[in-house]
Amino acid sequence: MNMPAQASGSAAEPDGLEDRLQRFATIWSRAVFPVTATSLTRPEIERHLLPLARDLSDALHARPFDPAPAHRVGAALVAAHCTDPDALSRTLGVVDSYLVLYCGGDGKSAALEELRARCARLQHALAAGFAQALRERTLVEQEAIARSALLARSFAEQALHATEARFRAVFEGATIGIGIADLDGNILEVNGALTRMFGGLEHHVRGRKVSEWVHPEDAPHVWKLYGELVRGERDDFRVEKPFYRGDGTVLWTNLTVSLLRDSDGRPQYQLALMEDTTERRLLNLRLRYEATHDALTGLPNRTLFFERLDKVLSSGHGTRFGLCYLDLDGFKAINDSLGHAAGDRLLVEVADRLQSVATRPGEMVARLGGDEFVALTTGKDTEQQADELAHRILGALATPIRLDGRELTVRGSVGIVEGPAGERGPAEVLRSADITMYRAKAAGGNRFERADPEADARAITRHGLTTALPAALDRGEFFIEYQPLVHLGDGSVHGAEALVRWCHPQHGVLGPDRFIPLAEHTGLIVPLGRWVLQEAVRQARFWNRSHADGGPLRINVNLSPTQLHHPNLVADTVDVLERSGLDPGALCLEVTESALIGADEDLLKPLRQLAEMGVDIALDDFGTGYSNLANLRRLPVSVLKLDRSFTQSMQRHPIDPVDLKIVEGIVSLAHSLELAVTVEGVETGAQAEQLRELGCDTAQGWYYARPGAPDRIHSLVLADAV
Repeated sequence: MNMPAQASGSAAEPDGLEDRLQRFATIWSRAVFPVTATSLTRPEIERHLLPLARDLSDALHARPFDPAPAHRVGAALVAAHCTDPDALSRTLGVVDSYLVLYCGGDGKSAALEELRARCARLQHALAAGFAQALRERTLVEQEAIARSALLARSFAEQALHATEARFRAVFEGATIGIGIADLDGNILEVNGALTRMFGGLEHHVRGRKVSEWVHPEDAPHVWKLYGELVRGERDDFRVEKPFYRGDGTVLWTNLTVSLLRDSDGRPQYQLALMEDTTERRLLNLRLRYEATHDALTGLPNRTLFFERLDKVLSSGHGTRFGLCYLDLDGFKAINDSLGHAAGDRLLVEVADRLQSVATRPGEMVARLGGDEFVALTTGKDTEQQADELAHRILGALATPIRLDGRELTVRGSVGIVEGPAGERGPAEVLRSADITMYRAKAAGGNRFERADPEADARAITRHGLTTALPAALDRGEFFIEYQPLVHLGDGSVHGAEALVRWCHPQHGVLGPDRFIPLAEHTGLIVPLGRWVLQEAVRQARFWNRSHADGGPLRINVNLSPTQLHHPNLVADTVDVLERSGLDPGALCLEVTESALIGADEDLLKPLRQLAEMGVDIALDDFGTGYSNLANLRRLPVSVLKLDRSFTQSMQRHPIDPVDLKIVEGIVSLAHSLELAVTVEGVETGAQAEQLRELGCDTAQGWYYARPGAPDRIHSLVLADAV
């Protein structure tokens, strides 16, 4: 509907409450007058609405707040014959747009937010009061119809014995439409109510045949029931049936047709009773629309989209579909910085643009919620159509959106699922599209990706592992394997690195690369890391007690970036060491080089505290980051652990002398800083000899032993002793 434009903040300043109420009532009356079935003029309706406006204003500011007056206002609208569904819609629009504006008070932001919330509740109460009053009115009319139907039937059955005068009184005085026809369907008599239903022209009704009143939306069984009635096989039937009026508009009715028999029981006439349900049906259609469309954007919502998708997927017969799942990139930042109201206006603009590009036959756009939209296309060549639709969607978002004087660049990530109907259900299709959309987002966004069953399976597996992680720790499904650290000088076992594994009930033994990133993402890495530390320290204490004659075996435990930032890192480590009795010098915590790039003093403080206690800190995977050698002096590390990429370069023949110089330089620098050097990934004796000549201190790799049970470390230490 066309609403008067809202005044600016300065123009809305009231001269007085009564003046503002009068303005509000004026706007209200102009909105509902065109759809109100009444003989009142618009000024008279305005005077009628003024006290109702005052009730709404009082309820808006009442302490405590009570929406009941708005419920009564809704009922008062029905009492004033404002029963058109559009009258309710327009009333709610006026209340939403102008009640707080004209009756909101001083305009303080905090108060306005409360008043808007109250206004929303008043709208709900008003709508409820309107619906309840309309229902009660309908029930009263239905009761009157039922009474009239019984009277009409009684008079029809006693037609041979009743007087014409009494019959006419009932016939013409009934508030429902009544018609009488012979068994051939010729309409013989109609009352005034039925004539008015069909536009007030009696010649459009009388003299016609019942069979002429066919409508495309007739239920298949309607005319079957009619045939049974005129043949005398049933006495009555009741259906909901539409009719065309003379002007082409549709009249919806509850139709009851009864068979009138003569005194010998032979069928003689048919009696039709009609209740006009057009208004109620329009209201139901309006409610259905609101239930299946997004209130903010007007697009079909999740409910309607799933209905459409389910219908497409179950159609079969060579039908194909293409689904584009769109998620806006960085929308949360817009909400956080500009507010949710600005975010809503942005979503409305995005919805308008999507509608403007998805206009081809078989295409539809819906909003699933938040900043997630879907577009559906159907046809014979949906593989190409889906790609084109995705291009159109991203193209529609390419133009910046102006919002509150700002130009906002909107980007989106699109996941495409395409294929034949009948193979998958709506939930499976949408899940695949969602997974694919996140793959496009992970690739940088502002792009689309096509669904890949293998990628979907990996994502589903990752999700399953993520949800199973907490219970897996409680059930004791994790275990530790140990890989020995060997002195390059004499080949003796120096210690071992603890490597956690997951014995998954379905997937078998999983390496850390399969679940450590998931544990990092969910935060479970902190309790899991503490458990690994406890188990590894306990095992190291056992080894050192068993081999008291030799030097202490060191245990290396990896620290994740999340653990490094955890405030209880130092306290937990101290607690584990004290409980086990292991000397701090037998523990080495490995931190990746990338985790310490650009680290400030706050991040380095817990590592310094641990180093001061005697715990060794190893810089793991050195050489994979920026390798800022000058930065080594400020880091509290005592061990430099070269990445396996250095040893892999030594597998080539001949060995690149540049690679040797690099390793030699790093080792020399590390030793000058009093750092020990450990090398990973040693797989051959030649590699081990070369690294020993370059001055590396310790090494680990498959050449010495693969990760295994703690008993293997025990055996290796015994072998060294012999």
